[in-house]
Amino acid sequence: MRAIPLTLMLALSVALCGCGEKAAPPATTHNATPSDPALAQIYANSCQLCHANPAANAPLTGDRKAWEPRLRQGADTLLDHAINGYNGMPPMGQCVECSEEQFLQLIGFMADQPLPQ
Repeated sequence: MRAIPLTLMLALSVALCGCGEKAAPPATTHNATPSDPALAQIYANSCQLCHANPAANAPLTGDRKAWEPRLRQGADTLLDHAINGYNGMPPMGQCVECSEEQFLQLIGFMADQPLPQ
């Protein structure tokens, strides 16, 4: 059996993995995390996947324009959507241990506007 030349192996790996494609733009409107360490951990584990990814069609963290119509619905409606799910958002926003207060704080953080609690 013949050995495959290293240059051919490199060329094949580049072709197969899609390397060289343009990198995706930054995922969020800003790369912020909540100042509270516990909320920052919840955001990183539960919220960031969708709210920092334009392809997810969720309002991006810090995008006040995208959050404005949602905020007009009121904190109770946003809390209900977070707990029960809404459109593509899963129930509990992938945070089964989150309290209502934490959800409101996280929504306020992502909307870049604190919500009344």
